[in-house]
Formats: sequence, structure tokens, C-alpha cells
Amino acid sequence: MPSLSNWKIPASAQPKPQDYSYDLEGALACLVGVRTVVPPDAFTAETLGTERAGNGVLIRGNGLVLTIGYLITEAETIWLTLGDGRSVPGHALGYDQETGFGLMQILAKLDLPALELGQSSAVSVGERVVVGGAGGRQRSVAARVVAKQEFAGYWEYVLDEAIFTAPSHPNWGGTALINAAGALVGIGSLQLQQAVEKGQPQNINMIVPIDLLKPIFDDLMKFGRRNQPPRPWLGLYATEVENRVVIIGLAERGPAQRADLHVGDIVVSVAGKEVSNLAGFFRQVWAQGDAGVDVPISIYRDGDTKAMRVRSSERNRFLKGPSLH
Repeated sequence: MPSLSNWKIPASAQPKPQDYSYDLEGALACLVGVRTVVPPDAFTAETLGTERAGNGVLIRGNGLVLTIGYLITEAETIWLTLGDGRSVPGHALGYDQETGFGLMQILAKLDLPALELGQSSAVSVGERVVVGGAGGRQRSVAARVVAKQEFAGYWEYVLDEAIFTAPSHPNWGGTALINAAGALVGIGSLQLQQAVEKGQPQNINMIVPIDLLKPIFDDLMKFGRRNQPPRPWLGLYATEVENRVVIIGLAERGPAQRADLHVGDIVVSVAGKEVSNLAGFFRQVWAQGDAGVDVPISIYRDGDTKAMRVRSSERNRFLKGPSLH
């Protein structure tokens, strides 16, 4: 992920105030830069790095910031850069594993602008939107919604209906998806490639819909997580290859590694039900019960099919908790 330096979005891709009926500059003033430092021994340090940078969105005037959770997971230090250039410390309040949302609180008394929450369910394919980044129009992209569909991530993650936009924002993490009314309808999570009929694939952004925040918001504020039993987590990374689910990585000391699953194993079934795609695989695991449940899995390895049981765990048990300085 690019760092927040002196880069700019090409002028042709920047949003222009006259193209929108709301106060574009005012909306973009609600974006903040996010920089975090994670201890080298943190569980996510190897995969996500120890220094992370991205964006966040002020959603309350008291300094409450919404971002994508991987920016703040296990962070020991958080600095937020405001629209006027000031840098202020922040504290991680909560992270939801199922959606990927993260909440932070600015540790200073400030009267700040906040972006209103809209309805992501009302966003339509083809709609003109802004993918806003910290730093105003020069770090924001005038985009369109190119798809709304299911998304499965290799790290045991599924969204029933994610939002996809193009052209892509180059510093996508924690960007604000702003609709035609100037409201926040999603938070940027990833950059992916979309195949096109002719020419090179185009880069697109995957956006987490804001409607997923509303049912869990109070829990994140009170408990730092949703107040319900967590899903079972296997601690593996998987991909789809020709309608097969293949394990491509194992979390160190995670449940899958302890159960002797291997990189290269093909997942045949979970609890007797065949799986052929990531979303189906993860949903079948989650259907077995809460974190800690034994998950029966059949895998294909070296010409043989093996029946195995993985004692699932809770992902948060492997993560360092937030520290308040």
C-alpha cells in the first residue's frame, strides 16, 4: 500500500466540485490520514507489516473515526493527520472481523466536521461516486460503481454483497465511498483486478458497505467487538483453482497447522458437504457452531482423500489488544 507522501491523483481523475450537488470540499474535509505502528512480534506483523498507512473518516464531531480494520489491528501507536495538517494521536476502539470495519477515537478535544452515514443498499451499479482519501480532491477519485456482488477473501472472510468501483484509488485502505447526496456509503478495503473483454485488466476497489456497520455500531463502541459468540476460525489461507478450494497458507500455530493440514491440500468437503468455492467453504465452516467447535474436513493430498478434524479457535485470541498511552 502506498504511503501518504506528496503523491497526487491525476487531475483528470480527480472529482470536480461543479459535478456534485453537495459541498465536495466539505465532505472531503472529513477524511483523515492514518498511520499506525505494530509490534514486530504481533500476529499480523508478517502479513500486514509493522508500519501501516491509509485513511479514515470522521463520522462524529467528537473525533470518532471509521476505517478499515487491518490498519489498526494490533497497533501500539496510532497517529491521525487532519485536513489542516495537524497530527493527533488516536486509540483503537474496536475491530469487527466479519465486516472488516475498525473504529478509532482521536485523543484530543477538537470540534471537527463529520460525514453523514448514507444507505449502501440504495447504491446502484453505474452510479457516479467519489472515493475520497485524506488530502482533499488531489487525493480523491471520481469513480463509478461497477458491480455489487459477493466477495470472498482468502483469509476466511465473506461479504454477501460488496461494492466495487473504478477507476481504482491507489491508496485504497480506509477511503470513503461518497454517494450523490454527499453521504458515506462504504469504506475502501482492497484493490483487485477486473477482466475486460479487450485490453489489460482494470484495477478496481472493493468497498465494505456502510449498512453493515449500523447493526454492530453500539457493540463496537461498548465492547470493541460484536457482542455475540465469534465464528470458528481455522487459521488458513485458501484460493479457488478450477472449482476447487486449495490451501495456500497456514497461520503460525493456528488451528489448521496444529491439525496437520498442509499447503497444497485440496478441501473436498466440510461436515460431509462438498465445497467448490471459497464462500461455500467458509460458510460451511461457520455453520458448524461457534469458535472452539471441531470442524470435520475431508482433504485430498498426494492421491488420497483424508478425513480430518480441526479444533477451531477465535481469531482475536491470537491478536494483541489495543494499548492506551
